[in-house]
Amino acid sequence: MQEKLQLLKQLQGLDQELKAIREKRRVLEDEQAALDADVQRIQTMVDSLVAEVDGLQADRRELAQALGLEQENVEKAEGRLPGIKTQKEYVAVLKEIDTAKKLNKDLQDRIREKDGEIEALTRDKEEKQTELTSLSEQVGGRRSEISAALGDFDGALADKGELRDQLLKQLSAQLRSRYQLLVDRRGGIAVVEARNGACQGCNMHLPPQLFNSLFKADDLQTCPHCNRLLYVEQGQ
Repeated sequence: MQEKLQLLKQLQGLDQELKAIREKRRVLEDEQAALDADVQRIQTMVDSLVAEVDGLQADRRELAQALGLEQENVEKAEGRLPGIKTQKEYVAVLKEIDTAKKLNKDLQDRIREKDGEIEALTRDKEEKQTELTSLSEQVGGRRSEISAALGDFDGALADKGELRDQLLKQLSAQLRSRYQLLVDRRGGIAVVEARNGACQGCNMHLPPQLFNSLFKADDLQTCPHCNRLLYVEQGQ
C-alpha cells in the first residue's frame, strides 16, 4: 500500500508540474497574441491612412484635370476675342471667360485644400509607419524569445507526459480512473496530506479513527468531506 501511495504522490506532484508549465505556456501565448494585436492595430491605422491619401490624390488628379480643361477653355475664348464683330457677342465671350476664370479659381482653391489634407495625412502616415517599424522590431525580438520558451515548454510537457504515462501504467485501471476523476473534480488535487487530524485539501477535521488508521497504511483512505485520497507523513 505504501508503494501505491508513493506512486500517487509522485503522480500528483508531476501533474502539478504539468499544470504549472501549461499555465506558463498560456501566459506566453497570451503575451504573443497581445503583441501581434498591437502590431496589427498600428498596421491597420497605416493601411487606413494610405487608403485615405490615395483617395485624396485621386480626387486631386480629377480636380487638376478639370482645371486644365477650364484653362484651355479660357485660352480658346480669349483667342476668339480679336475676331468678334459685334458688341453683343464680345460681351457674351467676356462673360464666358469671367465664368471660366471663377471656376478655375474655385478648382485651384480646392486643389490647395486637397494638398493640405494630403500633406497632413502623409505626415500622420509616416509617423505611424515609423511607429510600426519600431514596434515590429521590438515584437520580433520578443517573439523569438517566446518561441524559444514555448519550444522548451513543449519539450518539458512531452517528457513529463511520458513519465506520467509510465506512472499511470503502474496503477490498476480502477485506481487510475479514481485518481483522474478526483483530479477533474477537485481542481487538479487528488492526493493530499492529513495533518494534525485534518485533511489539508479541504481543511476539515477527520474522524479520529480514520486519521489513526492512516498511519497503518493498510488500505487507501479518502476524506469523508472532499473524497480526496489521504496520506500521512510518518513521524508527525
